[in-house]
Amino acid sequence: MPLRKGSSQSAVSSNIKTLVDDWNKDGSIGTSHPSTKKKAIKQAVAIALGKAGKSRNPRPRRHKAA
Repeated sequence: MPLRKGSSQSAVSSNIKTLVDDWNKDGSIGTSHPSTKKKAIKQAVAIALGKAGKSRNPRPRRHKAA
């Protein structure tokens, strides 16, 4: 099943669910073959956020005042 377009939270979570379901079905996500479900979920998050053009970092880093 193709991944949804867009950068909304619902599109990203839907894509993660699709990718993890694909891993459950045939043991691969794209060309990678994560050995555990935890690794598969991390890979799915990376793919879904990359497609959405987002970063996993929830907030930007702050620079210390000198």
